[in-house]
Amino acid sequence: MALDYLRKIPWFRQAEIAPSAEIEAASLRSDRFRLEREVDWQRLERIVTALEKGRPGRISDDDLLDLPVLYRKATSSLAVARETSLDAAAIAYLEALVRRAWFQIYGPRETLTGWMRTFLGGGWSRAVRAIWLDICIALFFMVAGTVVGWLLVSREPDWFYSLVPGAMADGRVPGADPEVLRQSLDPTADANGLSVFATYLFSNNTGVAILAFALGFAFGIPTLLLLISNMALLGAMLFVFVEAGLGYEFVAWLSVHGTTELGAILLAGAAGIHVGRSMAFPGQRTVLAAAQGAGVNAAQVMAGATVMLVVAGLLEGFVRQLVGDPSARLAIGGVMLAFWCLYFAGMRRRGRQAE
Repeated sequence: MALDYLRKIPWFRQAEIAPSAEIEAASLRSDRFRLEREVDWQRLERIVTALEKGRPGRISDDDLLDLPVLYRKATSSLAVARETSLDAAAIAYLEALVRRAWFQIYGPRETLTGWMRTFLGGGWSRAVRAIWLDICIALFFMVAGTVVGWLLVSREPDWFYSLVPGAMADGRVPGADPEVLRQSLDPTADANGLSVFATYLFSNNTGVAILAFALGFAFGIPTLLLLISNMALLGAMLFVFVEAGLGYEFVAWLSVHGTTELGAILLAGAAGIHVGRSMAFPGQRTVLAAAQGAGVNAAQVMAGATVMLVVAGLLEGFVRQLVGDPSARLAIGGVMLAFWCLYFAGMRRRGRQAE
């Protein structure tokens, strides 16, 4: 009753009719907008569909030449549709069409296999050579860390327990029986070997590599401290075996995977230092721009370091357990070291051709 009464009032009747009139007007605008541009949308969709299915031969020369123009028209239509609040279906359709067209025009043209071929065939080595100064800096601090660990334990054996976690030492401490230490180098699975130490070393070095790169944004200082701390651990353990007359055997055991694993840490640390050094000395650029420019190259180096860590894990888990002769172990480590050095130096020509 009340509603019937209100509908007799002119202003209420006009207010009730107005929304439906506005909806009808908006619908007409949306239909007119679609009809005026739908031919171009459908043409663009046919081209994009052919490209997505890998059938560019089905696209005429005119369509191929008009593809950028059609894409710009579609993006313009999308902007107008959003601005004028057209129907949601038209906006959703245009968003999907523009996204698909963008990928076909501007998206990556190279497959994962092609990217790996380019990366391993010169891109990675070129990125490594570009940060040679940072590699020298990282190498210096890694050597310094090893020397610090050695000197601390040689002068005060109690330093060993501060540098090396007890679970990792597992009896391999200063003054330990040389025969026990020698047995710990045995490759068989049932021996009291360095399996705990090896597992810890690999997981620790992987974490160190990631942190060394990630902490580079703090002007590289945490990266340098991390490299020193990590290598001091190795220096302390090295002193224990050298003191027992087993330095050669320990170095040979470590070299199987160590030349690759420590090389990965070296590259990761250098990548972090490269970013930090660019931020500390940005030159004419802003700090953010310097970090962004250095980060692109450093990321490539870090990706390669990840590959090296995987290779080191395979060497540590299989080769080191199958080969027990110290000379053979040292030869394997030397071959791996030579391989990486020759790889980074030998890909120079292919890297320049790729450029």
